[in-house]
Amino acid sequence: MMFSPVVNWFKRTSLVAQIATALVLGIAIALLFPSWASKLSILGTLFIAALKAVAPVLVFVLVISAISNHKVGEATQIKPILALYLFGTFAAAAVAVVASFLFPSQLVLNAPTQTMSAPGSISEVLLSLLMNAVSNPVKAISEANYIGVLVWAVGLGMALRHASETTRGTLQDLSEAVTKIIQLVIRFAPLGILGLVATTFADSGLQALKGYAQLLTVLVGCMLFVALVVNPLIVWFMIRRNPFPLVFTCLRESGVTAFFTRSSAANIPINLALAKRLNLHEDTYSVAIPLGATINMAGAAITISVLSLAAAHTLGIAVDIPTAILLCVLASISACGASGVAGGSLLLIPLACSLFGISNDVAMQVVGVGYVIGVIQDSTETALNSSTDVLFTAAACRAAQRKAGEEVPRI
Repeated sequence: MMFSPVVNWFKRTSLVAQIATALVLGIAIALLFPSWASKLSILGTLFIAALKAVAPVLVFVLVISAISNHKVGEATQIKPILALYLFGTFAAAAVAVVASFLFPSQLVLNAPTQTMSAPGSISEVLLSLLMNAVSNPVKAISEANYIGVLVWAVGLGMALRHASETTRGTLQDLSEAVTKIIQLVIRFAPLGILGLVATTFADSGLQALKGYAQLLTVLVGCMLFVALVVNPLIVWFMIRRNPFPLVFTCLRESGVTAFFTRSSAANIPINLALAKRLNLHEDTYSVAIPLGATINMAGAAITISVLSLAAAHTLGIAVDIPTAILLCVLASISACGASGVAGGSLLLIPLACSLFGISNDVAMQVVGVGYVIGVIQDSTETALNSSTDVLFTAAACRAAQRKAGEEVPRI
């Protein structure tokens, strides 16, 4: 057969190696044959659409199955994981604030004011989260509202714990069937990444980013510092052993895909598959990872903090320590409302800018700057957010095994 060598290569090579190959090919095609790149965009579009289509159903079925089949007395690690999510997001905001003081960025605020709907106060962000929680279940699944999906799945799972063994067994079978569909979709990740990379580099290139080199350096530097210093310290505190094998596994197998899909929601199936390969507790990760895609927003907290402080510096506004601490708290809380929306963290910048008395018109110009650098900012932010979901879930599960005196598996 003509395609036999290609098929054999796919069978022999790991998924990570295939994605790495797709990255190189995508960049090469964008630079050498830019006219081809637009034709390949359909591959990336279809891949993201497939992930987004199946992810809400997967989460809904997995959570119902996990909770309904949960054995009474068997511990899960949701509380410590939730604490890790919140602490990690606050730590990321603190890193961003310190970096912004050490390396202040200057913006050119002459972009036209953009007409967008940004939240006016923190209460609006929290109200939005509560409204998502009480959304109609069918609407929640169709719109990929993961707060609503989780609330309904947890409620139904609790109710079905009293169902017959046959009913719960059927739910388990349904869960495994949906998981197989996800595994099939993930097998096409290299083709999807090829299309996404080629389109990204061909359309945006790097010319538009040169004028914001310092701002991008601070943003990406903060995210790398969190990923390679802060998160490993948190993981070490939990598992008391070398955290880097686990950190690099999560970055390689979750972060790379998330970088190009630019969607934490689309990356949920990738993270669930990785958690399964890491032999984590299914009742724990089936709830914790979708929850993390909604509230674990370290990257968003960094974006909000850095851009709002850059605006303050540009306008000559002095920011004192108490206000900086308040910004950390505000960025951490409001970042939880940034999930599931393209550029969601950028639309929360006016809320943070209001701390410094910056007008909404100027703040929306800062949002415009954010969209210019979005090809790097949004991708790096999503990679940090999504890889941290599975990293903190694994750390909490490993910590529980260590405390119970069980042998903790090595990566």
